[in-house]
Amino acid sequence: MTTTDQRVQTPAGPASDRRTLRSRLSPRSDFAIRRIGRLVTSLAVVVLAAFFLVYLVPGDPVRAALGPTAPAALVERTREALGLDLPVLQQLVNYLAGLLRGDLGTSIQSGLSVADTIAARFPTTLTLAALGFALAVIGALPIGMGAALLARSGRGRTANSGIAGLLGVLIAVPDFVLSVALIAAFSMGLGLFPPAGWGDPANAVLPVLALALGPMAYLARIVQVEMISVLDSTYMATARAKRLPQRVILLRHALPNIVTSTLTVGGLLLSGLVAGTVIIETVFAIPGAGNTLISAVGTKDYPMIQGMVMVYAGLVLAVNLIVDLILITIDPRTTIAEG
Repeated sequence: MTTTDQRVQTPAGPASDRRTLRSRLSPRSDFAIRRIGRLVTSLAVVVLAAFFLVYLVPGDPVRAALGPTAPAALVERTREALGLDLPVLQQLVNYLAGLLRGDLGTSIQSGLSVADTIAARFPTTLTLAALGFALAVIGALPIGMGAALLARSGRGRTANSGIAGLLGVLIAVPDFVLSVALIAAFSMGLGLFPPAGWGDPANAVLPVLALALGPMAYLARIVQVEMISVLDSTYMATARAKRLPQRVILLRHALPNIVTSTLTVGGLLLSGLVAGTVIIETVFAIPGAGNTLISAVGTKDYPMIQGMVMVYAGLVLAVNLIVDLILITIDPRTTIAEG
């Protein structure tokens, strides 16, 4: 009697093909591909949300933007120019086709291209966010490390408590309150810096401080906690047993081990800083994208609002992706944590 070896074969399909492809990729490549896929999905959601933003407004968005006294002929011409007289599906197709060409529409209020307006205003916003982020990181590292050394040494507990209290206050104070306080103290009170405007280096001091102080305080607390954990680790005890100088211990052994957590939180803070420029630009009358967005909301300029929302959301998503890719480059354990 002959026995046949029967084997159950799993039918091939898209799911098995994806598993086979992923098995051939390195963990880093697989992680990067999944992150890029999430970015594309999120961008698609943002685009659809921005498109349907107009339809969430009760009544006629064109009439709301032009005002109740606008002539009916002007309202109708504007509606036709924006393509809002077409069926919704056709509007969506035209909208997506315009995005592929880089056309974000035309502002109802100014009649200018939304893409051109964003291109003119966003460099100021990015400069403000970049300066705020740089100041936050540069200030947070020495403050957090110094507070950790004070807390661990047992000496200077009063100073450490004072630093912790100040950091807590800065974290809790809203950006617009901090902005007004800085203007009152350093512009109206001492007359050191101008209260508004943009262009000169002096104009950037107060806005950058207002934008950076809260994230700096939060990041300094993270650095402090991580530094205390690192200083209490076994390999740091070994480094101290070798009688290495304190500077070498901190810079060569301790600092590299807090980079990952600092970069993770810093990336999230950078996304928040980009969004936080909206308030800062309004308070300090900075001609950036945030100020333009607030003006568009006030005048119900929906094409401008749509374009600004998409650019802000896309920038935040891009920052998060870049931070993730940097993390898997400097710390492969990130891919393991992601499973």
